[in-house]
Amino acid sequence: MISRKVILTGSFGVGKTSLFNQFIYQKFDDKYLTTIGVKVNNKIVEANGQKVSMMVWDIAGEVSQDKVPVSYFLGASGIIYVMDLSRPLTFANLETDIQFLRDIAPNGDILIIANKVDLVTPDQLVAIAKEVPLAWDYATSAKTGENVEALFTDMAKRLLDQM
Repeated sequence: MISRKVILTGSFGVGKTSLFNQFIYQKFDDKYLTTIGVKVNNKIVEANGQKVSMMVWDIAGEVSQDKVPVSYFLGASGIIYVMDLSRPLTFANLETDIQFLRDIAPNGDILIIANKVDLVTPDQLVAIAKEVPLAWDYATSAKTGENVEALFTDMAKRLLDQM
């Protein structure tokens, strides 16, 4: 079994903690509580017939702001960048944020996640996809659990491919 560090990052309020809780505990809470610093937990995922121990870091706030220490990203094998489909401001800096992540974690495999798909209609989703400067890898809902397991299983496969 391999063990790898995976970072959940993105703007405040995009649902990083909710994705974290849905993945680790299969729970969702409507109450918004801002993450202070970092929350870390571990979960074993099976991918390609192998077990991957994912140490998931749920970090606070913005990707590039001074409040998030660059040291949080050190040693990350995977990065899950989360944006909120119901708040266009959360993907306004997508290209800059992804480049920043590539610079500080050059060996990290990055997945772009469009969260809160339950809050938009299929037509809105198509329109939003045209606005977003980079394609996302998964449209998820931390509330319903839609695509949450799939995204983490995909990340586990990518981590195995790094070996």
